[in-house]
Amino acid sequence: MFELLDVTGTLVFAISGALTAIYKKLDLFGVYCIAFVTALGGGTVRDVMIGRTPVGWMLDIDYIYIITVGFLLSIVFNRYLERLRISMLLFDTIGLGVFTLIGLEKGIEFGLSPVVCVILGTLTATFGGVIRDILCNEIPVLFRKEIYATLCIAGGILFFFLQQLQLSDDVISPIVAIFIIAFRLIAFKYNWSLPIGSVFAKKE
Repeated sequence: MFELLDVTGTLVFAISGALTAIYKKLDLFGVYCIAFVTALGGGTVRDVMIGRTPVGWMLDIDYIYIITVGFLLSIVFNRYLERLRISMLLFDTIGLGVFTLIGLEKGIEFGLSPVVCVILGTLTATFGGVIRDILCNEIPVLFRKEIYATLCIAGGILFFFLQQLQLSDDVISPIVAIFIIAFRLIAFKYNWSLPIGSVFAKKE
């Protein structure tokens, strides 16, 4: 299950990054670079923070192959995607749910507390997107009013709550992933968001 999640998350985030770069009209090298950092950025930062070095993708060349497949799929099929922004949202959302679980599992593997595991899950799921958006000259989704990292935190809390019910991880993982994916798509459809910072600013 963990390996399947890892492959799925890497692939969909690579596609998400590549589609963003295509939308921004970057050249092929730029598209590949954005796919790479989107897929591996969060996991790289996580591994450095927990002292897991060399980081995962340096020890397993399969990650490069997976990213390359995502890059090629994006190049070949992007013209058939009628609504590129919706496709970007969908792949980014799937990656968000999957990579949250991967970060949680890595924290548990290293014997870290549930709170730290939730932070690692959120970091793994969101930081690649932060790097992607910065490189593409966008304000990262993480820092906008859109519900994003909040769902990763909620998914992490749900994960440990379900563990207390003695459910197996093979049952918990799809429940948490579906929870994050479904609620982000619902939030997007109905324009749910967190209050913006200016709401709390003093009015002169």
